[in-house]
Amino acid sequence: MYRIFDAHCHIYPDTIAQKAVEGIDRFYGGLPFDHCDGTVGTLLRSGQAAGISHFLVHSVATAPRQVSGINRFIASETARSGGAFTGLGTLHPDSEQTEEDFRELVSLGLKGVKLHPDVQRFAADSPKAMRIYRLCEEAGLPVLVHTGDHRYDFSNPNRIVNVLRAFPRLKFVGAHFGGWSVWDDAVRLLSGFGNIFVDTSSSFYALGLEKGRELIRKWGADRVLFGTDYPMWEPQPDISCLLAMGLEEDEYRRIFWENAVDVFGLGGDV
Repeated sequence: MYRIFDAHCHIYPDTIAQKAVEGIDRFYGGLPFDHCDGTVGTLLRSGQAAGISHFLVHSVATAPRQVSGINRFIASETARSGGAFTGLGTLHPDSEQTEEDFRELVSLGLKGVKLHPDVQRFAADSPKAMRIYRLCEEAGLPVLVHTGDHRYDFSNPNRIVNVLRAFPRLKFVGAHFGGWSVWDDAVRLLSGFGNIFVDTSSSFYALGLEKGRELIRKWGADRVLFGTDYPMWEPQPDISCLLAMGLEEDEYRRIFWENAVDVFGLGGDV
């Protein structure tokens, strides 16, 4: 019934995909689901079987030396996808050449930056991170940030508030409804800012139908992007959960497709 844009997908080269997925599973403490293998081929097969026609792909540099290689990989896979992918680049706050990394990212045609404070081990509102947001704001590129974790204090809403205040023109996408595992804090502290969007990734499994619908309505469907967090699990359960919420037709169109197109400035490119 709807065009579907999956706005949260991690991909890895086939040679390291298994190791990368195992690392993600350990980070979350072992999720009670069968995960996918993290390869491009499986993303396309499982996503398209579920009715997804476009994918926002990215990966995260856990050390500064990985930044350029990851960005070239994402750009290459995006070019090879035949129009199925939009790519985001990675940066690392500890890099001594952040500006150079950013210029390469832009030159590769990547459409924004993905950061994961909890994996990259930096406070989301630290001076080094603020330098990255400033580059993105000045260039008009959105930033997708892993937000929230009750176990740590790298990316929780109390830190994201400072980012949104400092960069009011920055398009900021808070993954996992703006705060994984701290969903209520996120909507309470962050929804009043006009420059934040959120995605649905890695949330419905814990929230369920009623809470998921409540959060969508509190954030507003014009600020919610559908995302699965591939390769954490197959996409169909998240699609089915969203469809079972009984939202309005225009809300589904915004969430499944139009918001992601708008945020990442794709226009007629998809």
